[in-house]
Amino acid sequence: MTDPADPDAVEAFWRRARAACGLATTSAPEAWAFGSGAAQADALLALVLNGTKTATAGALWDYEAEGEAVPRPGDLSIALDGAGRPRALLRVTAVEVLPFDEVDEEHARLEGEGDRSLAYWREVHQRFFTDVACHDRGFSRQMPVVVERFEVLHTEP
Repeated sequence: MTDPADPDAVEAFWRRARAACGLATTSAPEAWAFGSGAAQADALLALVLNGTKTATAGALWDYEAEGEAVPRPGDLSIALDGAGRPRALLRVTAVEVLPFDEVDEEHARLEGEGDRSLAYWREVHQRFFTDVACHDRGFSRQMPVVVERFEVLHTEP
């Protein structure tokens, strides 16, 4: 599990990012970490910070179980590292909900993980969607997956 975000650190990061990007929005967006656990959060964030990872995916059933809204283009969020420190301001550029089996090679490549192949993406995400599920529906190759693309607006070390 990743460390929780320090609200003061998130707010300070948000003030700096907002000023650097010229954003008018005043309230800080959601802060969250990729994956499950500190090591995975750090590894995936490193891919974001080096420009390899420009997409992510989540099980729609998890969004529903947690009462979270599905991201929309234009949404902002703050990506945390495994220690809960804010590191990047992201903006969603595209969102689609697809059955697991319809996620394509391009999306797998944009997620930037492993060898960036669809086979790798399916193997890793089937395991993730099974082991880290917040719902009780199990895994299905037809389960709805929220695939999103994002851009990095601001980073800090």
